[in-house]
Amino acid sequence: MNVDAAASMTPEPIGRVAAVMRAVQEHLQQQALLPGDQIPSEGTFAKALGVSRVVVREAFRSLSALGLIDVGNGRRARVARIDHAVVASVFGHAVRTNQISIQQIYDVRRTVESRTVALAALRREAREVEAINGLALAMRRDFDIPEKVMEHDIAFHEAIATASRNPAFLLLVGAFRHVTGQTWPIGWRSRASDAHRMESIALHEAIAAAIGAQDPQGAQAAMLRHFDDSAKALIAAGIN
Repeated sequence: MNVDAAASMTPEPIGRVAAVMRAVQEHLQQQALLPGDQIPSEGTFAKALGVSRVVVREAFRSLSALGLIDVGNGRRARVARIDHAVVASVFGHAVRTNQISIQQIYDVRRTVESRTVALAALRREAREVEAINGLALAMRRDFDIPEKVMEHDIAFHEAIATASRNPAFLLLVGAFRHVTGQTWPIGWRSRASDAHRMESIALHEAIAAAIGAQDPQGAQAAMLRHFDDSAKALIAAGIN
């Protein structure tokens, strides 16, 4: 533990909390701790850094909110596993406060998921192909229940990210879930007809088929067509 951090403590409570947060993160790095590993107690950090347990407790809460540690009632804090919820909250805040537009989110998604689907086509396992195909088929099966189609659609993209074998892609794709949940119904309704909506589902089936055939170029091309179609539907609904 970096006890020298105590020397940088400032008299302001916020400054002390920030300093403890830095010290905890340095400890995680120096000790090469992994997700699920326990970290020293609040009391241990308080003694080493020369601050009160109240300050350390607030630092732990802040680190937990950032998704860096997992603080549970009645047990020692642990190193947290990456969670897309933290990134999702940033995207959601940015959209709500007009710092990022929906179309800008879709532009990022288009770029990220065109690479994700290519990697999935190269790296997928049989069970993942089955899951991706199953979700595409479920979209067609539940066509008359848009809420279910949306859930299958979101899960479809997350399953592809999982098959890419890159946890950073899964983190990003998962972080889009909240924004997608708000915009998907609008895009679905803005399509001119059921035939147009069915074309969207057919694109998902084409993506799944290309992944199953281990065709990264075909998978990427189908994914790009899907995002272009979705972007046009949102523009038609007046979302930019």
